[in-house]
Amino acid sequence: MNRKLIVAILIIAAAPVCAHAQPPSAAKVTKADAQKVLNIVSSDKAKTQTYCDIAKLGSQMEEADQAKDTKKVDELSQKMDEMTKKLGPEYSALMDALEDINPNSQNGQEIGSVLSALDKLCAN
Repeated sequence: MNRKLIVAILIIAAAPVCAHAQPPSAAKVTKADAQKVLNIVSSDKAKTQTYCDIAKLGSQMEEADQAKDTKKVDELSQKMDEMTKKLGPEYSALMDALEDINPNSQNGQEIGSVLSALDKLCAN
């Protein structure tokens, strides 16, 4: 799955959860913040599996969106919201902060490269 698509889906899915987290200012979100999230998710098999399951839901959500099945998109979005909570406040805060970062900026590309490492955990 395309890394940018996963990031976009996760941003959408994380938005309601982020109200509970204390997100860092978007200007302050760095590669180090993304690396911290990578370490948290990759060091816990349950969180890694949850992340991969979210990615699978993202694929299903994309298919439902292309089929204009808004009911299915909403259903999958709710599932993603619940699963995102399991990844912790750091993950939610990062996803929330990504909304304000230009993915083509140096910082955006650095964070994207770290998030790409998360995607590779699901390649197995």
